[in-house]
Amino acid sequence: MAASEIPDVLWTPDPHHAGPMTEFMAWVREHRGVDVPDYAALHSWSVEDLEGFWSAVAEFEGVRFHTQPSVALGGSEMPGAEWFPGATLNYAEHALTPGPGREDADIALVFAREDGLERTVTHAELRELVGRARAGLVGMGVGRGDRVVALAPNCVETLVTFLAAASLGAIWSSCSPDFGARAVHDRFAQIEPAVLLAVDGYVYGGKRFDVRANIEALRAQLPMLTATVLVPYLDEDATLDGTVSWSDFTATHAALEFEAVPFDHPLWVLYSSGTTGLPKGIVHGHGGIVLEHVKSLGLQMELGSGDRFFWFTTTGWMMWNLLIGGLLVGSTVVLFDGNPGHPDLGALWKLAERHRITYFGVSAPFIQSSLKSGLRPRDRYDLGSLVAIGSTGAPLSVEGFRWVGDAVGEDIQLCSVSGGTDVCSAFVGASPLVPVWLGEISCAGLGAAVAAYDESGKELVDEVGELVITRPMPSMPVSFWNDPDGARLREAYFEDFPGVWRHGDWVRLTPRGSFVIYGRSDSTLNRGGVRMGTADFYAVVEGVDEILDSLVIDTTELAVRDDGALLCFVVLAPGASLEDVEPGLRRTLRSELSPRHVPDRFIVVDAVPRTLNGKKCEVPVKKILSGVAPDKAVSRGALQNPEALAPFLALVTPGGS
Repeated sequence: MAASEIPDVLWTPDPHHAGPMTEFMAWVREHRGVDVPDYAALHSWSVEDLEGFWSAVAEFEGVRFHTQPSVALGGSEMPGAEWFPGATLNYAEHALTPGPGREDADIALVFAREDGLERTVTHAELRELVGRARAGLVGMGVGRGDRVVALAPNCVETLVTFLAAASLGAIWSSCSPDFGARAVHDRFAQIEPAVLLAVDGYVYGGKRFDVRANIEALRAQLPMLTATVLVPYLDEDATLDGTVSWSDFTATHAALEFEAVPFDHPLWVLYSSGTTGLPKGIVHGHGGIVLEHVKSLGLQMELGSGDRFFWFTTTGWMMWNLLIGGLLVGSTVVLFDGNPGHPDLGALWKLAERHRITYFGVSAPFIQSSLKSGLRPRDRYDLGSLVAIGSTGAPLSVEGFRWVGDAVGEDIQLCSVSGGTDVCSAFVGASPLVPVWLGEISCAGLGAAVAAYDESGKELVDEVGELVITRPMPSMPVSFWNDPDGARLREAYFEDFPGVWRHGDWVRLTPRGSFVIYGRSDSTLNRGGVRMGTADFYAVVEGVDEILDSLVIDTTELAVRDDGALLCFVVLAPGASLEDVEPGLRRTLRSELSPRHVPDRFIVVDAVPRTLNGKKCEVPVKKILSGVAPDKAVSRGALQNPEALAPFLALVTPGGS
């Protein structure tokens, strides 16, 4: 698929920009003898000389090695690249050691809950809390390599316990308390945790949910647990038999210490979406995450002392792990827990005003919802502190880009980014030195050798292909959990193009070096030989005011009764009818996409099934429609709303509509 003309520019960098990125470029010129006059030159160097670039990042950002590495890159083959062999370090030391933005009186965290509960924590207080939690873990017998897990929201106690675990060389994993009991068990049981941190309940959408019954059920299914710590999050007097209270857990003052661990020692386990089978446990190392996050946050996003960094996330999404990385670069991290649309869609924009947020990260669907509601944050809130808006989780429509410039502020940089849980970072995103073109992601991230491949492994420019990474990155998984020979990891990323990481997204690399993501490559719309990513389709369909959400499934390659139908499932706004909406929508799809991409059928549903991380379940629904048994097509525990599967199951059962 060829590109159209160059889109309009939404945001232009200051030609005299001075910041961490330009300071790094000057440092590289002085200390490495490498002349990188612009971002394109810097990026080229970063992927051509991996050892030179990453060693420069480590030195420039002050990475604290206890034992120095012999080299920056011992072997560059994928999988199995050997980063900083011989080095030892600790993630928590980088987050907690005094420095710019991390002096005792500096604010480390601002916590806000949807019901108005707020808390501010200085770095002195954070160090004290982590020292106490560390002593609590030591008292429970936790040490290097033991697993500490949390069924807890994006709150202070969760972050404190993570940092305490990391300081010991223990391995962390977390789930949001709104996850179903089965989904939590499917994740935690794999890694056999020693200690569970849990809350008594959580607040969402103006309601309070007690989860102590879930905790009891989970503890019964995790016989390897030696202790459970209960945080009284809803009720300060909450108790649960057989648990240790947070106050008792943190009762002992203890000095902070940091276990020096090898570069690739496991830091945390994140999980694939788990829509089919058990979620894969993705293991990241201390060193790879420190290097990638100081690069992403300190250089790519230019966060540092004096900045306030926010991203709306739960503890079950990799964006939590990225958000807390703000501590590594001396930024104040803003933690929010609750419904971003309660009591209305102004809640997070009001948060940005109240806490003078510098970098405001949300999901693309949140931006689309703000747009559709007619919200104009610049007219209602003082957003003078805002420098950048981050958008991820799904491709952002051209209309979404325009709305940010018009309704939020034309001087604010829109940073649309795309990456994955797999690397806990972005492959493609923004730079303070690169323009923002409407509907496009500005550039590849430093150190990310991103390309688009055709089926034969040939690089494409201005055509849609598979998003691949051709050189290793430090934060690629150390391993999958319980994958001793690496077979599952190789199958996940390296089967199609040996030695090259295939990510599973359709992407177009433009001649300008920008990118357009078209959705998952395994849910492509292939109509009459014309391939199109689902993001294009959703941009048109969800641009209609009467449609709140949609799911498109191409059954061309499936042996189903519809014989190759393109099916579009829509969630209608209150008062809207399909009879009124469908004719105009068909005309729009025909003119804006192609006649081949006009659905054979539109079907109204109450909700689109989504994973716990909010992604549309395109592939599982496609499998269900092809006749795969529902329990093999999707794990219901991996869904936010398993009841939303009902209309899709009805389509493949006798008498289904």
